[in-house]
Amino acid sequence: MGAALVRAGHAVVFVDIEAEHVAAIRDPARGLSIEGPIEHHKVHAPAHLPGELKGKFRRILLCVKAQHTDSAARALLPHLAEDGYVASLQNGLCEQIIAGVVGTQRTIGAFVNFSADWLAPGHILYGGRGAVVVGELDGSVTPRLEALHRLLSLFEPRAELTRDIGAYLWGKLGYGAMLFAQALGEKGIADALARPELLPLWRALGTEVMQVAAAEKVSPKGFNGFDPAAFQPGAAPEAAAASVAAMVAFNRPNAKTHSGIWRDLWVRKRSTEVDAQLAPVAALAAKHGIAAPALNALIAAIHDCEAGRRPMDDRNLTELLSA
Repeated sequence: MGAALVRAGHAVVFVDIEAEHVAAIRDPARGLSIEGPIEHHKVHAPAHLPGELKGKFRRILLCVKAQHTDSAARALLPHLAEDGYVASLQNGLCEQIIAGVVGTQRTIGAFVNFSADWLAPGHILYGGRGAVVVGELDGSVTPRLEALHRLLSLFEPRAELTRDIGAYLWGKLGYGAMLFAQALGEKGIADALARPELLPLWRALGTEVMQVAAAEKVSPKGFNGFDPAAFQPGAAPEAAAASVAAMVAFNRPNAKTHSGIWRDLWVRKRSTEVDAQLAPVAALAAKHGIAAPALNALIAAIHDCEAGRRPMDDRNLTELLSA
């Protein structure tokens, strides 16, 4: 996204904790390369490690993994202008964490579903377009929100402005639970979702998250094939099957075949966002007295994979069917 803004003529400063990535971006001979079926280009821009950064900024786009939200928000706080804001381009309910550090009035919510992978320092795969939505936490439409919407439209022409950003964030949590399950096996997103024997698993995960959302007084919104209504309690199996088929169709042409969660587990060998994304949903389920056996079994399975107790195997998904 930053590269798209640079190409559009905006002054973008990149900040990252990966020293080699920072060095590549600011190296005149290397730069930041974006490749894939959408576009292929290279940009050069200022890039810094957090400790090197100076000055204050009115617009900060926070793009770290959910588990790093608090530490990143605290690191950027000295560089956030009094009349500035932080926009969360993340998965999960990160806006609450950001607001706790920088203040609610200096936080803007965002929902993203485009596909990208960090391949190497200065080297990014942009695998496929996806939804981009921005909204104020209180549902208002402000000049700064409209300006941010115009800015992000330079990256995704179909970017949307919403009065209910929470509805999209909870929708992504429902879909995200399915991506965490996909990460347990060998098959990619489209191939995993297309397995007919796993439809009960997708229904169970989606329904549990939708139940928690309802208890939180949120009515999730759909995107890119995911239809929240198809996973409401009592919804017909045919509705869920149609939504899953639509998600398969959306993901099939994507150059990014596997989720970022899968890459965290099996390529980069690091912890996933499960404790920052799904664990809070499970905790809310317990708070509201909602049974969430599929969600809790999935979280436990991800922890097993992170700890090396469970190998990558498509049978991990069928095992979840008995949860």
